[in-house]
Amino acid sequence: MKALKALRWWMIGLIMLGAIVNYLTRATLGVAAPTVLGELDITTKEYGWITAAFQLGIMLQPVCGYVLDVIGLKTGFALFATAWSLITMAHGLANNWPMLAGLRGLLGLAEGSANPAGMKAVSEWFPAKERGMAGGVYNIGASVGSMLAPPLVAWAILSWNWRAAFVVTGVLGLIWVTLWLKFYQPPTKHPRLSDEERDYIAAGQEQHLDATRSRPSLAHILKQRNFWGIALPRFLADPVWGTLAFWAPLYLAMARGFDLKQIALFAWLPFVAADLGCLFGPTVALFLQRRGVSLINARRGAFTVGAVLMTGMAFVGQVESAYAAIALLCLGGFAHQTLSVTVITMSSDLFRKSEVATVAGMAGTFGNFGVLIFSLLIGGLVATVGYDPFFIALGVLDLVGVVLLWTLVQDPARMIRSPAVPPPLTV
Repeated sequence: MKALKALRWWMIGLIMLGAIVNYLTRATLGVAAPTVLGELDITTKEYGWITAAFQLGIMLQPVCGYVLDVIGLKTGFALFATAWSLITMAHGLANNWPMLAGLRGLLGLAEGSANPAGMKAVSEWFPAKERGMAGGVYNIGASVGSMLAPPLVAWAILSWNWRAAFVVTGVLGLIWVTLWLKFYQPPTKHPRLSDEERDYIAAGQEQHLDATRSRPSLAHILKQRNFWGIALPRFLADPVWGTLAFWAPLYLAMARGFDLKQIALFAWLPFVAADLGCLFGPTVALFLQRRGVSLINARRGAFTVGAVLMTGMAFVGQVESAYAAIALLCLGGFAHQTLSVTVITMSSDLFRKSEVATVAGMAGTFGNFGVLIFSLLIGGLVATVGYDPFFIALGVLDLVGVVLLWTLVQDPARMIRSPAVPPPLTV
């Protein structure tokens, strides 16, 4: 079979397509929320519990990561994607908020596979110097999926009803599973990978991160300060994404008076900005690397830039113009993906290939725990305090993440080159 040039980028494109479907299906409820809440007589507090159920499910990402590490990326990701597609379609059968919450919990569990699957593919297919950009490319899928949700879901609701919107997005998931099973293979088996590209990928791998035959140990990972150095910043950063995906349409409807058509016109814009952030973060890191900054410090520098930009999010509730508020939400989406794609990629910089999916899943658990707490706080308090305090919190939390990232993470490559330095990798 004829080799396909730059096959690794085709593979990350396939992963990105899966991420688009993943985030499209999870964002469907957020766009449909004004309609669903009205038709099923659900309060904002009950909606808070529904979104929290999703976060509880997705906090089980380590289970997804472990399954992917043990049974393999191709089979494991196909199983999870099939599950999330069918569960999304089942949302159309819900008649009350407890049923919706149960389905959201199951959806969160299945969709938690996307992040560890993406990182595992990046670690297998890309040399170290390209992982940041590859991670940015597949994370574009998160933004594009969330961006597509407002117009697609609004169109389905206006054409049929909100139940049909879930069926449409679920069917798209099943179509992607077919593509995945047909085209994906690991680099060791892919018949269209040239010898030249295989050698290029192998030459760019760090020997100290080579896979081992032993299964990943959760206890061993939890003892490493590098894990906490990426997990805690994600805990502080991810509530931004949860707010944009689950609460922004409701905020625009309740606080800014938008109807469904206006939501369809404007609610996707922050995710376009987020797409640009996916590329900006790796570009900043690469810029710093080319000026002699180490890989890990370059990643930390990119995260810091994103955190500084994120402070603009604090003013969303302060501006009078709804369009200015949307512009600030766009800045928040851009800043979040700038720093988020950077810290997510660091799991492949700091851990062995046989641990990457598990580590990405565990760090994702902390990120989604942050979203869970934030969603419950919004659901419980927004009726009395409004949205302003939450936007202010989102604007400053990542600055704390910057401090944690710079103080906790240590570069394993530098420690190997400097034997005089004791290896304080554990806490």
